[in-house]
Amino acid sequence: MGSGSWLGLLLALGALWGIRAKERLLGILGEPTLLQISPELQNLTKESGEASWKKTMEEPQKKKILLRISGGNVTEYERERMRFHEGNFSLEILNTSREDERLYEYSVSKGPEEQLLQIQLRVLEPVADPSIRILHRERSNVSCSLSLLCSSERGDEVSYTWDSRDNRDNRDNRDTWDSRDNRDNRDSGTGGICSGSGPVLNVSYSLGIAAFRCACTASNGVSSRRAAFQSSQCDSQHTGVPRVGTELLAPLVALGVIGVIVIVAIVVIVTFRAKRGQDPSQVTPDGATCATIYAQVQKPKGTVPDATPVSCTTIYAAATGPPPATDRAPRSPAEPPTPRGHGQDPTTIYASVTLPVA
Repeated sequence: MGSGSWLGLLLALGALWGIRAKERLLGILGEPTLLQISPELQNLTKESGEASWKKTMEEPQKKKILLRISGGNVTEYERERMRFHEGNFSLEILNTSREDERLYEYSVSKGPEEQLLQIQLRVLEPVADPSIRILHRERSNVSCSLSLLCSSERGDEVSYTWDSRDNRDNRDNRDTWDSRDNRDNRDSGTGGICSGSGPVLNVSYSLGIAAFRCACTASNGVSSRRAAFQSSQCDSQHTGVPRVGTELLAPLVALGVIGVIVIVAIVVIVTFRAKRGQDPSQVTPDGATCATIYAQVQKPKGTVPDATPVSCTTIYAAATGPPPATDRAPRSPAEPPTPRGHGQDPTTIYASVTLPVA
């Protein structure tokens, strides 16, 4: 059996079992994604008038019908999330999400034959603008050695490449500029300095060469972004102690303000407590009239010191006289001490008097 016979047999089997083709499609997270069919399937759909869009569910044995075409009538089952284009029978996902990452099928039926197209959708987040940071720097009088890190904050399956070319994606004469770049790099000796792959690039060059730029490209299957590093950043003004980033400046200022407030509060509390701890009885205005009340008074021996020439009223809760004499002679009740001095005589009130024991 020749090769032609085998091909005819395969086509016949394909007609009986259905012709199946599978494609892979990359969608951008958060953006529309268009599921398209070939012109052959479009013509077959117009002839048969029977077709449908489906997607597989989490369970492999289940499928969900998204759209059905029957007798020229179109029935859409997810109108709020998808849009059908009748001109080419394509299906558009309006806002692509992670849940849309599935296998989609477009089938056309014509009599006993069915032709099937499968599209495997892969959803990726686009990369953000990359940034280049100096991990390590060594500088001498004649050379400079740098370790550069290129990173992107967002993106799925991001890859990094380095070169010495500027970003000229928007120029029509890109090939001309690229060849000129390569010629300039050969003349200055920097052609291979910036070549590399991966997020980290180690660069070492002489300070006597002309200034150049190392460009990092962060890319994935749906997007690409570039950033450039100037060789002049190895100058002395960029060496030494690393500067504080702007993202750390606000927290440091806030901590400084809080520290000042705490110190001021401590000073105020200490001053207030010191004023409250001062004894107010130590300050007596001149010429004031005092009234002294004694809970218990024991008559002192000897003379009484001179009293202050003020008018006083003394109240004794209890008074005790001096101890009895050795000769056991009875003594008269103890006399209260009489302050000596000038001014009005004081008034003494006894709550109770205890005589000495004979």
